[in-house]
Amino acid sequence: MRYSVIIPAHNEAAFIQMTLHSIVSQTYLPKKVVIVNDNSSDDTEKIIDIFTQQHPYITKVNTNASDAHLPGSKVIDAFYKGFETLDKNFDIIVKLDADIILPKNYFETICNHFKNDPKIGIAGGLAFVEQQGKWVYETVADKNHVRGPFKAYRKACFDEIGGLQKSLGWDTADVLLARFYGWKIYVDQSLHVQHLKPTGNAYKQKVHQDHGAVFYKLGYDFWIALISSAKIALQKRNVSIFIAYMKGFLKARKAKIPKMVTNKQASFIRSYRRAQMLKKLKAIF
Repeated sequence: MRYSVIIPAHNEAAFIQMTLHSIVSQTYLPKKVVIVNDNSSDDTEKIIDIFTQQHPYITKVNTNASDAHLPGSKVIDAFYKGFETLDKNFDIIVKLDADIILPKNYFETICNHFKNDPKIGIAGGLAFVEQQGKWVYETVADKNHVRGPFKAYRKACFDEIGGLQKSLGWDTADVLLARFYGWKIYVDQSLHVQHLKPTGNAYKQKVHQDHGAVFYKLGYDFWIALISSAKIALQKRNVSIFIAYMKGFLKARKAKIPKMVTNKQASFIRSYRRAQMLKKLKAIF
């Protein structure tokens, strides 16, 4: 299985060397790695250049997007800057963040999963963060969800879902659309990825409202949005997050902003979400 990797990077000098070292140390090397230096003002580019000089399959693309941290659109814009340089002669496309450390057998294992099951469309491991000197599971998503910082897509699946949407919520929309088209999502829980910069560190409070708007854009109804918002607020132990999410959802619904999915896809997503919620309730009771 031939795989290519794209890494958007904005001011990641503190982490990117560790990320790239974990890639060049893989037991099964990529066909190509494209690092998109997204208007970095620190030493990110210097570190990238060291690796491009030492490893011919690693290349750099510079882009001068805004230096504002815009969750979703900024990172996917950068991703596509790198994607445009690929020859498309690959079986798997991987989107990586520049603040992770992969186990040495990560891509060999992922590629074997794709090879052994042609219905797997998206695959990945689990994210762990350091707390008090120990690496613990990063509880921002269920363990059956492949996280955005290290997502691998079968090319056929990537094409069928229309690629990655340039919007906040892209890493939920891709999974739901993959399921809509009948692809499997596979999480190998034996693959522990070290996430060096925990999710949300750079986010501002307004982003919670934007996430609530994503619920509407994905086709959620009021009750699914309510339960999803409550779950996130409970995880964060913060009632204001629940209020922000619901405010964002209701404002988006009132404004009837454009959705990320078709009506047919939205209907599938609602049915899937309800089924998942009922399954979890039955497991509890």
